[in-house]
Amino acid sequence: MFLYGMRIMGDGLKEGASGTLKKALEKLTNTSIKAFLLGLVMTAVIQSSTATIVITSGLVGAGIISLHQSLGIIIGANVGTTVTGQIIRLLDLDSSGTSFLQIFKPSTMAPVALIIGMIIIMSRKSKSMSTVGQIVIGFGILFSGLLTMTDAVTVLTDGGLIEKLFSNLGHNPFLGYLIGAAVAFILQSSSASIGILQAFSMSGQLTFGAIYAVLVGIYLGDCVTTAIVCNIGAKQDAKRVGTVNILYNLSKSAVILLGVTVIHKFGLLDGMWNSAIFSGGIANTNTIFNLSCAVLLFPALRLYEKLSYKIIRDKKTVENEHVQYIDALSPVFFSTPAIAFGRCYDALLAMFGMAKASIDRSFAVIVQYDAKTVERITADESEIDEMADKISNYLTQLSAHITVQTHLEIMNHYYSAVTEFERLSDHAMNIAEIAETLHVNKTGFSKSAVYELNVLQNLIDNVLDYTGQTFRKRDVVAARHIEPLEEVVDDMVNALKDNHLERLRAGECSVLTGTSFLNLLTEVERISDICSNVGVATIARATPEIKHQVHDYVSMLHSGRDEEYNQEYQEAHDKYFKMLE
Repeated sequence: MFLYGMRIMGDGLKEGASGTLKKALEKLTNTSIKAFLLGLVMTAVIQSSTATIVITSGLVGAGIISLHQSLGIIIGANVGTTVTGQIIRLLDLDSSGTSFLQIFKPSTMAPVALIIGMIIIMSRKSKSMSTVGQIVIGFGILFSGLLTMTDAVTVLTDGGLIEKLFSNLGHNPFLGYLIGAAVAFILQSSSASIGILQAFSMSGQLTFGAIYAVLVGIYLGDCVTTAIVCNIGAKQDAKRVGTVNILYNLSKSAVILLGVTVIHKFGLLDGMWNSAIFSGGIANTNTIFNLSCAVLLFPALRLYEKLSYKIIRDKKTVENEHVQYIDALSPVFFSTPAIAFGRCYDALLAMFGMAKASIDRSFAVIVQYDAKTVERITADESEIDEMADKISNYLTQLSAHITVQTHLEIMNHYYSAVTEFERLSDHAMNIAEIAETLHVNKTGFSKSAVYELNVLQNLIDNVLDYTGQTFRKRDVVAARHIEPLEEVVDDMVNALKDNHLERLRAGECSVLTGTSFLNLLTEVERISDICSNVGVATIARATPEIKHQVHDYVSMLHSGRDEEYNQEYQEAHDKYFKMLE
């Protein structure tokens, strides 16, 4: 119950803070002190140093922040995780006779938190209220589990087991260190491990001499777990984040163990060495250890950075243009979907930019064939296909972590965008193949046909610009410009087909060029259809009343029942058809 309560409370806090976490980690790391404070505050909020460091590792891998910027966050996260222990120290209030403080006893807080959380969730009026309810219920379950552990320890105390175990640890700090590391590694949480130690302390059998080495071992066990997660499918710099965390915690262990030993030798700890230590004492010891080491080891950040480069060496690889966006799709962001979607958004924007550039190049080789340009279009098409596969797979894996309707809508929108942007690239490739066919057969379009294609390209560029703006900013105003222009594209394609048939009848064009020209017009028409899909999807997402009636909405526009659409269509039609005259 304790571990489950900590998990759902942390999940709720991360869900509520995911947007804030993303913005903060991206912007507030320009100095080491700011980064330290950021890591401290964010870990205190989400109550997980592992989550903070793993997310930081992902952002480093994505190139959003540098390894150097992440160093302060790592140390801040190690200090921020002590806040959980200070909350759990409320166990000590059991001995207080003050009536006001009795309210904060776990035995009082647990049922009150559960009742309040259930009331909030059952009467929820918004997503944010549901998140608050989850946090409060997690808090209640956590304290219920804590009370149960405390009661269980009382039984063990009667048999003398705890006394024997921890008194032996007092004579063997190395054993205590290993036990602390093992427990933290198994539980994958230093907060949970220290919380359990705090529960055991209620037996009155723990002493400072018995547990200080256990605390230090917990730091190492937790950071090893974090480093393993940071290494899953990560770039070299992302792996270095986990390495720096291990180096820092090893240094912290050495400083504490050596410092406590020296101070004890001078007799400065005799008064507390064999005295019983309770929950509050453990929380304070944990906080003092972490704060002291942060101050002492902060100047060594540069050294940790240099050592991480020696331990994790760069791979000598030739990277394609899209690799940085693929690497940014890290599974470490699954616990904070807002950040995962941000990385998908960046990759999709890159896909669209590459596809649009390929379309521009394909029109260029129709007029003036260039083999290197065709090779570039082919290479970009392969990259875009790979990006589409990676993004689709990432979204599929992310879907298991989606619990909010808003995130589900974003996921559906991105799934659709992946397909549409990949198709844009396919059509660019098809146009390039038409240019190659004309080149191989040593033929080309007439001057009038080339001029008409220039006008058509001007129009389709306008449509693509609005499409990019629509997706980039979720711009409904830009999206509304697409549909009337798409209709003008259809009109122009029909007009150019008629013109080309006239040229064929007049003998101005060959049958081969005639077929190629008609195929080219089909490709352009399909490009405009894709842009229409993106625009209508954006409008539907922003306008709930047409979300399930998209076809009816488009039919309404084309039937002339929207004055704004009619006016824009007529203006565009007059403008571009005048250019054809």
